[in-house]
Amino acid sequence: MLVLLSLFLNCQGSWKSIPLDSVKIDTLQGQSFLMKPLVSPQLVGKNSAKVAKYLKALDTYNSNPMNADFIIWLGRRIAYLGDYQKAIGIFTEGIEKFPYDARLYRHRGHRYVTTRQVDLAITDLETAVALIKGKPDPIEPDGMPNALNIPVSSLHTNIYYHLGLAYYLKADWTNALTNFENCLRASTNDDMRVASLHWLYMILQRLDRAEEANALLEPITFEMNIIENKAYHMLLLYYKGDLLDNDLDANTSGGSKEAVHYGIAHWHQYNDQLETAMAMYKHLMANGNWAGFGYIATEAELSRMQE
Repeated sequence: MLVLLSLFLNCQGSWKSIPLDSVKIDTLQGQSFLMKPLVSPQLVGKNSAKVAKYLKALDTYNSNPMNADFIIWLGRRIAYLGDYQKAIGIFTEGIEKFPYDARLYRHRGHRYVTTRQVDLAITDLETAVALIKGKPDPIEPDGMPNALNIPVSSLHTNIYYHLGLAYYLKADWTNALTNFENCLRASTNDDMRVASLHWLYMILQRLDRAEEANALLEPITFEMNIIENKAYHMLLLYYKGDLLDNDLDANTSGGSKEAVHYGIAHWHQYNDQLETAMAMYKHLMANGNWAGFGYIATEAELSRMQE
């Protein structure tokens, strides 16, 4: 659990003077689909900026614990430090206080996905879908802004996206398809369009609807206005035949690598090249970040293959 100096807990504004190493996280976050522990690294110096933002969010929350925005940001900030279970607890507190705020179910559902509690994620995200019906779709502020500091996702697209992913992890292709289609319809920019289309293409391939899958690729071009979701954009170009494996590897970094490696391996899987797919999946398991969606999807594939 999180360990903080008692002085900090009682004094608004004191986060600026608290040593960053006063924050500790739970390192054990759950169990993977392959029955292995999910372990977050303890915080070190390179996490200083994220820790400072978390401490500020905690200070803000302490100033008014009945503010839904403050609760959401506190949960998001601790999740960015790798303590997803603590984040789930914070969002749960928020839901108890604000049971009709779809944002809280959206964020808790996301972190249930991260910690492989997929059925709980589906329950939360289906609740969020019901709560947003007939309501405006606000842009969702970024906790970790892109290079242009322009948010590309909205509340509705994030709810449908994460719900589609949760169903995808269970190989419930029909419900996954429906939710990514809803995400695509709610998308207002190329970033969210390519994010939705990437998963829709893969789902249609798994449903043996290759002609429909390939039709999705027709509007995909190099000239699309992509700010953030470059990995998904490049994967779609790869599926279309406009990029090679090496082109993708050379242009990705950070969390995008898991998405790219999964996308390529999965392409080999549904094209009946199982030996290549398996080798790539195992490489990703050995070298990837377990919180990445591509990594989680790889776990799900391997767990089904072992059944």
